[in-house]
Amino acid sequence: MKIRITRFAPHQNAKVIAVLMALSSLLFVMPMWLVMVLFPVVEGQARPAAGMFLLFPVMYLVLGYLMVALACWLYNLVCRYVGGIEYEARSDES
Repeated sequence: MKIRITRFAPHQNAKVIAVLMALSSLLFVMPMWLVMVLFPVVEGQARPAAGMFLLFPVMYLVLGYLMVALACWLYNLVCRYVGGIEYEARSDES
């Protein structure tokens, strides 16, 4: 049976993806922060503020939400004219 997706909920999808992006960014941010804190500063070079690394997950959260909400809105607009994403599904009759 073919099923067509005719609408994505922008707010709900954006919330889920934004939180996942923010949490997954911590996998990269925390080790970078730890390396920055543990290694000594070379003379003459300024060390970036440690709090700057906390900004990255927040940026991922906000920008992820906005981009996914926009993408869902555009999908909902376009699928009215060209149809939605189509996939085939079948139930296992065990």
